[in-house]
Amino acid sequence: MKTFYSPAHLDHVPVEEFERGRMLPAVEIPERVESVLARLEERKLGPILAPQEFGNEAILRIHDPELVAFLGEAFAEWQKAYGLRSRSALPSRWPAPGLNARRAPDIESRLGTFVFDAGTPIMKGTWTAARTAANVALSAADLIRSGEKNAFALTRPPGHHAAGDVFGGFCYLNNIAIAAQYLADAGMRPAILDVDYHHGNGTQTIFYNRSDVLFCSIHADPNYAFPHFLGFADENGAGAGEEQNLNLPMPMGTEWTHYSAALATARHKIEAFGPDVLLISLGLDTFIDDPIARFRIRSEDYLRMGEAIAAFKLPTLFVFEGGYNVEKLGLNTVNVLEGFLNR
Repeated sequence: MKTFYSPAHLDHVPVEEFERGRMLPAVEIPERVESVLARLEERKLGPILAPQEFGNEAILRIHDPELVAFLGEAFAEWQKAYGLRSRSALPSRWPAPGLNARRAPDIESRLGTFVFDAGTPIMKGTWTAARTAANVALSAADLIRSGEKNAFALTRPPGHHAAGDVFGGFCYLNNIAIAAQYLADAGMRPAILDVDYHHGNGTQTIFYNRSDVLFCSIHADPNYAFPHFLGFADENGAGAGEEQNLNLPMPMGTEWTHYSAALATARHKIEAFGPDVLLISLGLDTFIDDPIARFRIRSEDYLRMGEAIAAFKLPTLFVFEGGYNVEKLGLNTVNVLEGFLNR
C-alpha cells in the first residue's frame, strides 16, 4: 500500500486547548503522525510518497471561499492585533442566536464566526499544514482514480469535523470530503465510512443534502461525546440526500463485539448504495487507552477492522483522522492496514 505524507504538519504545533472549563495540554500534536510513519516504515508496508500540489480548486469545491481566505490570513491578523508573543489564535466569543455573524471586521469576531470550539488554534504553520494535508488526501485519491486498489493518506491536521464554512475539533479543511468530491468529479460514486470515535459532523453537513455521496459513521453517542450537536441516529439526510446518511451512535465502553455489529450494519447500507470507491475516515481514538475517549477497542481488534473493510472488495482510500494515545497509535493504525491487506 502506498502512503502519502508530508512533514509540513510539523510546523503546526498546538500547545494547549480549552476543554471542560480548563486550559489543558494539546493532544493533537505532531508526534501522532510521526509515530504512525515510524511504524509504517518498520513494518515495510509500502513506499512513503510526497504529495502533489493541487492548488485551491479542489478545496473550493467543498469549502466556502471566505473560510479558505480567512484560514490563510488569520494568524497574521492575530499577531497584528495582539503582538508577536501570542503564539496561537483562539476564540473567546461566538455569535449566539439573535446576534449578527460576520459583520465585525476585527480578528476576534471573525474567529468566532468561523470556528465552533476553543480547541482548534491557528498558529504560524497551521494554514500550510492544513492545505498540505488536503494535498496529501488528493494525491492518494488521484492514485485511486488512476486505477490503484488502495492508498493511505497520512493527513494532519485531521479533517472530518470541518464543514463547508466552519472549522473546529482540531480540523481546518475536510480532507476526506475534498478527496471524495475529487473522485465524484472524476465520475466515481463514493461512499464514506467514518470509524473515528467522534462523529464526522463536518463530513455529514457537507453531503447531507446530496444523493451522490453516502456517509456512514460509527461513533460515540453525542449525548455524551463531542461534537454533541450532531451525530444522532435520526439524522438520515435531507432533500436529494434523504436516506443517504447513516449514524450509528454507540454507548460508553463499547467493545469489539458490539462495534463489529455496527460495522455490519454500515456494510449493508454501503452495499445497497452501490459505490465504486470506499473512503475511510480512519480515527483510532476508539482504542481502550485513548486519553480522551471511552470505547474499549483493543490493538488486536484493529486487525479485524481492516479485514472487515477489505470484505467490501472496493478500491479503498484510508484518510487519517483522530487517535491520541501516541504510544500505541502507530501499532493500531498499521494493524488496520495490515488486516486490510492480508485478508
